Amino acid sequence: MSYNKTASITAETINPRVKTFNYEPCGEIARHAERLQEELNKNPGSRPFSEIIYCNLGNPQALGQRPITFFREVLSLCDNPALLQRDEASMLFSQCAIKRARKIIEAMPGKDSGPYTPSQGVKNLRESVADGIAGRDGYPSRPQDIFLTDGASSAVNLTMQILIRSEEDAILCPLPEYPLYSGSILLHGGTMVPYNLSEAGDWGLEIFEVKRCLEEARISGLTVRAMVVINPGNPTGQVLSVTNQEEIVEFCRKEGLVILADEVYQDNVYVEDKKFNSFKKVARSLGYNEDDISIVSYHSVSMGYYGECGRRGGYMEICGFGEDVMDEMCKVASLTLCPNIGGQILTSLVMDTPKIGDDCFEKFLAEKESIQASLVKRAKTLEKAFSSLEGVTCNRIEGAIYLFPRIHLPAAAIKAAKTEGVSPDIFYACRLLHDAGIAVVPGSGFHQVRLLYICKRKIGAARRLHTKFSSNC
Repeated sequence: MSYNKTASITAETINPRVKTFNYEPCGEIARHAERLQEELNKNPGSRPFSEIIYCNLGNPQALGQRPITFFREVLSLCDNPALLQRDEASMLFSQCAIKRARKIIEAMPGKDSGPYTPSQGVKNLRESVADGIAGRDGYPSRPQDIFLTDGASSAVNLTMQILIRSEEDAILCPLPEYPLYSGSILLHGGTMVPYNLSEAGDWGLEIFEVKRCLEEARISGLTVRAMVVINPGNPTGQVLSVTNQEEIVEFCRKEGLVILADEVYQDNVYVEDKKFNSFKKVARSLGYNEDDISIVSYHSVSMGYYGECGRRGGYMEICGFGEDVMDEMCKVASLTLCPNIGGQILTSLVMDTPKIGDDCFEKFLAEKESIQASLVKRAKTLEKAFSSLEGVTCNRIEGAIYLFPRIHLPAAAIKAAKTEGVSPDIFYACRLLHDAGIAVVPGSGFHQVRLLYICKRKIGAARRLHTKFSSNC
């Protein structure tokens, strides 16, 4: 008997949607950086640098940011609950960490951190998150509206699964963008409608630009269902004013759009004339309730002063979805059974930190303020450094943990890039990696300028997004 040795799965036979997007923060330059690091490990001194500096992802602890002691103490005790029964626990851990860990373990299925939990997350932990949101905003939050998730990324993907029905459904997204959004929209079969942030206006959001993009999308036959807003901005580092947020709320309410509010950098604000305000808070302050506008807000334990990226903890709060929709979201969430328990615990701790009077409060506050001060110092140092370089311009950084400078490459570099068959921004990023050991994301990885052409295709066929990239890096 003979067998067909042809591969059962090839790049030509996989889901075509997978091939329609790139995720450059973890793309080829990042992979090549890993290969160079392996080379350095085997042959020290083989390059003009001793290690790779990874600036392609927001990954604070990989770059030396220390974890918050209180968070790690509680996580340790929850993973080793037997320690709570030992007399020496009080010598190793603060009393507030012991108290919090006991409360969390008591609420766990089986009184342990190992079993599955409800798909939305442990109710007690969701209550802590809801209380934290209410304390932050001054408006009520309900635990039944909270989904604990494996970071904000899984929350975004879950939302797209609910919103997108076909390629005729579209989502408004800012450019430059965090490519999670374009990737998840395309992967779930929808269409991304970009609106451009204003580089000349310090990466501000101009509502007339969003209106123009919405109208053009509707003329093209698309049903625009939601608008993504990243505040503070990733990768652009701006913080929206309340006035600007009010314009967005009014616009989305009038047009019947869900606001998808990426608020994972809410604890990263570096300028005195700006402060973070959640979109839910802004909407409630305008007098709008859940019957008036729908908002999904995302937060994560990866950034802020906590920087616990690998813990994969986060939440989304859903306002303005009916109970029937929430039931369907719970059904989809149940496909992964439950979010990881360490991330659930850490998310509750981030939203319910030690209070005045707790024995660990002063240490917690000192660690938090030290990290925040360091982030501010580094942001300002980098901003000043970029602005002083020849051929580089850089807007003011107001928040988040990124700068998005414009690099004006000389004609010879652009010609060399063309000779090598790559875009100028990729050419620059590769040279920076090879000559200095610094891994960055090319500007095209954030789609800084993007032209969208809507093409009607047969169901199941890949849509094409034609892109025009600037030389930003």
